[in-house]
Amino acid sequence: MSNATSDATSDATSELITADLVDLDLTADTKEAAAWSLAVRMRDLGRVTDLEGFLADVAAREAQMPTGLDGGIGIPHCRSAHVTAPTLAFGRSAARVDFGAPDGPADLIFLIAAPAGADSDHLTILSGLARRLMNEEFTGALRTVGDAGEAAALIRGDAPAPAPAPTADPDSGPAPEPEPEPGPEPGLASEPAPAPEPELGPEPESEPEPAPERAFRLVAVTSCPTGIAHTYMAAEALERAARDAGVEIAVETQGSAGFTRLDPGVIAAADGVILAHDVEVRDRDRFAGKPVVDVGVKAGVNRAAELVAEVREKAARGDVRAPRPAVPMDSGAEGGDGFGTRLRKWLMTGVSYMVPFVAAGGLLIALGFAIGGYEVDKAPSVAKHFVWTESASWAALLFQTGGVAFGFLVAVLAGFIAYGMADRPGLVPGFVGGAIAVTVSAGFLGGLIAGLLAGGTVLAVQRARVPAVLRGIMPVVVIPLVSSAVVGFLMFLVVGKPLAALQTALTDWLSGLNGTNAVFLGALLGLMMCFDLGGPLNKVAYAFAVGGLADPNDGSLKVMAAVMAAGMVPPLALALATTVRGRLFTPAERENGKAAWVLGASFITEGAIPFAAADPLRVIPSAMAGGAVTGALSMAFGCTLRAPHGGAFVVPLIGAPFLYLLAIAAGTALSAGLVVLLKSATARGAAH
Repeated sequence: MSNATSDATSDATSELITADLVDLDLTADTKEAAAWSLAVRMRDLGRVTDLEGFLADVAAREAQMPTGLDGGIGIPHCRSAHVTAPTLAFGRSAARVDFGAPDGPADLIFLIAAPAGADSDHLTILSGLARRLMNEEFTGALRTVGDAGEAAALIRGDAPAPAPAPTADPDSGPAPEPEPEPGPEPGLASEPAPAPEPELGPEPESEPEPAPERAFRLVAVTSCPTGIAHTYMAAEALERAARDAGVEIAVETQGSAGFTRLDPGVIAAADGVILAHDVEVRDRDRFAGKPVVDVGVKAGVNRAAELVAEVREKAARGDVRAPRPAVPMDSGAEGGDGFGTRLRKWLMTGVSYMVPFVAAGGLLIALGFAIGGYEVDKAPSVAKHFVWTESASWAALLFQTGGVAFGFLVAVLAGFIAYGMADRPGLVPGFVGGAIAVTVSAGFLGGLIAGLLAGGTVLAVQRARVPAVLRGIMPVVVIPLVSSAVVGFLMFLVVGKPLAALQTALTDWLSGLNGTNAVFLGALLGLMMCFDLGGPLNKVAYAFAVGGLADPNDGSLKVMAAVMAAGMVPPLALALATTVRGRLFTPAERENGKAAWVLGASFITEGAIPFAAADPLRVIPSAMAGGAVTGALSMAFGCTLRAPHGGAFVVPLIGAPFLYLLAIAAGTALSAGLVVLLKSATARGAAH
């Protein structure tokens, strides 16, 4: 941090860390134990209100990406509702603790706690600390300081880091002391000494000296999921590497404290771009037509010099291929991800953007059926016939509005799969391909393939080398034109008809589901819904069910009912378990259990994540068992559902609602019983 920043924020900084938050002899040997030891100090000072809840938030952040850094540093951190004030605790471990850094365990451990609604000033202070961690003099001083108060002052910036001792050649004796700067004689007026006369040299040649070569210019963006530490560490590392290489650089840090957008003129003058990020870079189209190096944020911290060299090489080759896009579902991705991992993220990107359309459209359609009966789909257009006092007209309005929203399902899926692959240039061909999939009756499968074709086509077009004069219109004109034409050709004439036939076969299979096959499918979908509690496998099962609603039949409506019922089980089961055996859970988990009642009833499977994060080996298998039973029973009972979301609030719209609730109750009771049984067994084992 600059001196000005330190002065301006000295009052706030003094509250960030005190001697009581420093442990120079940390004895923990695991990252969980280290976080617990430092968090206890925060709790004892009233900075953390719920120790277990805060540690669960730290663990959840750690699960996103390891927080170890090269140089023996660990920075576990999170924003948490259980933190009362921005707080930093520091521990120094002789045993060293593994935080997943490439070069090994850490001896300097900083636990950063920020309130969920922390103001930007305090987050700016935290970001300043993150930058200082890149200073070897600062970290070296922390390794040698012997007093907790001095360490806290050093971290706050109240005490400067001692300069390293001068080194001397062992063969030449002690290093000579530097000569003092000449100054005015004591007692004399302090008139400035006359400047020495410059020595005259030979006359310069008649040819003028060549103008110095313009420095290479870079712009960079850094961001991490929390926006507190890695964001600013990467920025500091890139700035240092650029200075060492004689390169000019301007960095935009997209952190939790907000960000100042790079000046468009600076971007225009830049010769290259470095994107070091684990969340979506905002407005990345600003960098179109420039050489780009696109990596995870930890690469920006650990390999800054390599990144600077790499982007210079790209600029020298004229390589302006589009960078690998980062969208919300790419969080934590690294450039070395395999094709399977990237494919899953592309598909999940499309599903995540599709879900709001599905929920809104599907619920409106279901409400239309509930109010107007199953003949509402035959009502005339409300634009031509609407009677304000007739419920049938209002039912038709809901149904037809929902139908319009639901009609975007396939196009949005395809468009945002392409967006996940190629960023904004993929949207146009993706939406066009999705609309064609609907036109040729290729349905949900057609949307999946159209999105992949659109994204792949855009990436192929972007690899073409074009004259510099055309680069500016590539994203606006050339890429949408060429990619849409290619996708249209492929969807209409090549893959459209086979996909339509496959979609028809899938629809017929779902409509013919009965008996053992239906029960088995329900159990499988229940297992998938509860395995990762809202993660990729959960989304695959949900997307499969939603895809059937695009062309609904009795089988697809049964699948939708089974999926929603199973997805409600985990949070309801944990809520029940915390109610009947509260002593087996921490105070934070008991509080989370109260909220889980509402989350489960609303079909928000993610309500069970805090419990699974704290105890995955007991919670997840229990949840899967209950979900499988509920899915199987729902299918066996023949329950149907036209609404893709809503949980208990759409039970009146469910076929065989009482049996449906029975299936949910059975799965919930089984999961809750297993959780209690497993936790009780563990508690008894610990007692002995």
